[in-house]
Amino acid sequence: MKHYLPVAALSMMMAACNTGKTTQTTGLDLANLDTTALPGTDFYQYACGGWMKAHPLTAEYSQYGSFTILAEENRKQMQGLIEELAAAEHPAGSVAQKVGTLYKIAMDSVKLNAEGIAPIRAGLEEIAALKDKKEVYALLGSLERRGVTSYLGTGVGADEKNSSMNAVYTSQAGLSMGERDYYLGTDEATAKIREAFKEHVVKMLCLAGFDEAKAQQTRDVVMDVETRLAKAFRSRVDLRDPQANYNKMTLDELKKQYATFGWDAYLSNLGLKDVKEIIVGQPEALAEATKILDTLPAGEQALYLQWKLIDHAASFLSDDIVEQNFDFYGRTMSGAQEMQPRWKRAVSTVSGVLGEAVGQMYVEKYFPAAAKERMTTLVKNLQTALGERIQNLEWMGDETKAKALEKLAAFRVKIGYPDKWKDYSTLDIKADSYYANIERATIWASDENMAKAGKPVDRDEWHMTPQTVNAYYNPTTNEICFPAGILQPPFFDMNADDAFNYGAIGVVIGHEMTHGFDDQGRQYDKEGNLKDWWTAEDAERFNKRAQVMVDFFDSIQVAPGVHANGKMTLGENIADYGGLQVSFQAFKTATAQNPLPVVDGLTPEQRFFLAYAGVWANNIRPEFVLYLTKMDVHSLGEWRVNGALPQIDAWYEAFNITEKDPMFLPKEERVSIW
Repeated sequence: MKHYLPVAALSMMMAACNTGKTTQTTGLDLANLDTTALPGTDFYQYACGGWMKAHPLTAEYSQYGSFTILAEENRKQMQGLIEELAAAEHPAGSVAQKVGTLYKIAMDSVKLNAEGIAPIRAGLEEIAALKDKKEVYALLGSLERRGVTSYLGTGVGADEKNSSMNAVYTSQAGLSMGERDYYLGTDEATAKIREAFKEHVVKMLCLAGFDEAKAQQTRDVVMDVETRLAKAFRSRVDLRDPQANYNKMTLDELKKQYATFGWDAYLSNLGLKDVKEIIVGQPEALAEATKILDTLPAGEQALYLQWKLIDHAASFLSDDIVEQNFDFYGRTMSGAQEMQPRWKRAVSTVSGVLGEAVGQMYVEKYFPAAAKERMTTLVKNLQTALGERIQNLEWMGDETKAKALEKLAAFRVKIGYPDKWKDYSTLDIKADSYYANIERATIWASDENMAKAGKPVDRDEWHMTPQTVNAYYNPTTNEICFPAGILQPPFFDMNADDAFNYGAIGVVIGHEMTHGFDDQGRQYDKEGNLKDWWTAEDAERFNKRAQVMVDFFDSIQVAPGVHANGKMTLGENIADYGGLQVSFQAFKTATAQNPLPVVDGLTPEQRFFLAYAGVWANNIRPEFVLYLTKMDVHSLGEWRVNGALPQIDAWYEAFNITEKDPMFLPKEERVSIW
């Protein structure tokens, strides 16, 4: 996440926000610091040590940080709104009825436990009836429409080389543990998780009514299929190359290259009609999936697909199944010790299924129009600051600069909530079973997505709900989005001074803007098309400077014997770096005429960097460190501070960091991009 602050206009906006009756604060809580630590030795500990000590991990969490606190506060607010609807009767088919009914059925443990496996029994029987391998393709499409993804994933999104139109994509899929390294890794920790997964599969199948022998047979099939798929999967680093993952074929070409795959039956049952072209993301994975489908006996295909249904449905069934599902994915893989209370899980489900309906209630109560107006002005000003930064780059040529500035000027900005809300009138929510509602909602969402194939892209559509504590940049629409959920303390505080807001939400906004120019985003033009608009010389200079970032993060040891992945996290690391550079420059310009005072012995510049570090305050379990290092394209919170700040010259000046300090990097070894 990033933020950019424009110069003069931003200064005016912040001045307007900071006048009036409200007493301006620093936004910082000094108790969050650990003043026994030295800023140049471990800035993360110095800035966040007090916070980490005051917020020890409880059994519920695999990690707990500033994002968690805000997300939990938002969830409590949503709980109040949802429970108010659930407590009253509403007209059938109304949004209020749907929200209330789904929440009540998610909370009804007596009903869930009485039903056991019954809500998916018909699905298991449907799969068990598979007798001919030729029948499997129609079944694959039907299951995927219901959310049960196996050998491949298919969806509709903007054509990356014709971004105004939607296209059909396929991608590698089918791994229950989500990451190829869990199947192929040979280190002790990964091997233990793999063995635990095998035990988990057997336990889940027995809970679903399989006898021990059949459960063990199914486990062996699952491991065989998923290991074969994993060997053909591209790594997360390889997935970061958009050109390599764009392989458009006509349907005739697809049928010729993957001749044994029953494309017509699969696509038809998925809800895709008259498909002319498909963009294949990872041809090797699709080839292996096709081979497995062609050679694995129908009975074994059925066992694998039954497992995928059980695995998909587990969170919405009886408590014994939910608990076993958590035991593996929560305890073993992530390190959490205790499941979230039922109400939290229920609120999260309702917020996911009826996201914009809940979001509309949320913003009406918790995000006033004035906040959206202020943020809109702030982002416009940050755009200006980034433009100035680009103009002053010594390593980028004039031709590339001109196109970069055109792209920046073409940014679409989404703040708080959409202008048009999603219509849920055709989604049925009934009091039959929790899983039945999830299945209907999944089909509804899938059909909505598939209906976009071959149609123009709706650039006004949001890809996060308003209550989400996050932000994003979307390269195919060249847009940045900041939901209402994140535009609250400790990220955005209108009572705090400029040092705080530039250091916190400012860097978040700048982060997202910089994504348009990171190692991936820079490959898309102002219209969102995957197109090379850089000169060869500028691209080479960019890549050389980015490699400095890769090498630096590769050298970081996140756990004994485990290093960060500099290539996988490159885009996010560049975005953190860029957000800091642009935001600090804009902060200094905005306060040049009216400098902020030293408060509590901290200069405004020091408070800027402390506000940034506070965003990433976090406690995390060792298991989750390993999980995120394999799975997440973001660096761990500690290294978004201790890895990012040594690249920023202004940080050295603010805290008087010298070559005597362990975190010191010689000037010539620092990243120098934005």
